[in-house]
Amino acid sequence: MTGGRKYFVYDVFTENRLAGNPLAVVVDAKGLSTAQMQVIAREFNLSETSFVLPPASPKHKARVRIFTPDYEMPFAGHPTVGTAIALTEMAQGNDLAGIFVLEENIGLVRCAVNKVGDSLFAEFDLPKLPEPMPLAASTDAVAAALGLAPHEIGFENHRVSLWSAGVPYITVPVADTKVAARIRFDNEAWFTFSPRKNDSAVASAYVYCRETVGHENAFHARMIVPGSPSYEDPATGSAAAAFAGAIMEFDRPTDGAQRFWIEQGIEMGRPSRIRLELEISGGKLASARIGGHAVRVAEGVLLV
Repeated sequence: MTGGRKYFVYDVFTENRLAGNPLAVVVDAKGLSTAQMQVIAREFNLSETSFVLPPASPKHKARVRIFTPDYEMPFAGHPTVGTAIALTEMAQGNDLAGIFVLEENIGLVRCAVNKVGDSLFAEFDLPKLPEPMPLAASTDAVAAALGLAPHEIGFENHRVSLWSAGVPYITVPVADTKVAARIRFDNEAWFTFSPRKNDSAVASAYVYCRETVGHENAFHARMIVPGSPSYEDPATGSAAAAFAGAIMEFDRPTDGAQRFWIEQGIEMGRPSRIRLELEISGGKLASARIGGHAVRVAEGVLLV
């Protein structure tokens, strides 16, 4: 292809380069097949790569498809934040804000981008609110899959549960950050109770506690994806979206706007911060938003 396709690499859910969650954004994916996008995502070998295409509606900013190295995602948080910031920088520069809609597989995703501090901050409305899913898993089984003792699972009234806001996660409360740091994930043990599809576990582990490293944060989290091999993700917007269900279920926040900062990736040396905002009316979740910073760390041309 003459001239190639421009791409950027962003670190997302952080204001610092070489922290947060890296994302490749191919900003001109028109003409690429699904198979080509999958191979390109595998070539980048990051947790996700987003591909920007012309929107189906002229009212929207872009069509965005999101791939892991192995499969396409219906929705993901850090690709949405990183892609929204990339498109804003390309169109307007760092000094102007933008409000627009991205077309993702899950549906329409409304985004807002603003300059906050020295970097851009993007937030998006959840296209789907979290819903509980059935889970038959004992505390002993979950503890064994994480290499922990049963008494280390749970705090206050928080218990293991399964939620999805487009992507399912088993949310696992643990006693404190010391317990979170000792997790040793066992794929085979996790597969015994996780929902399965095509002989693979489809729900990742989202382990959280109320104790935090940063005093301004409300929760400390780790997210581990089962597989061969399993891997840890440094910042997961779709997991924070699902986690909103657990917050509503166990903490019962009061009506109005509630804001929580979630720290993640600290054990990996890739600290990140995700902002979760809830709008609560009549004791129920009316809407929610995920937000975070992103900074560009690399750019280049894809000769495909």
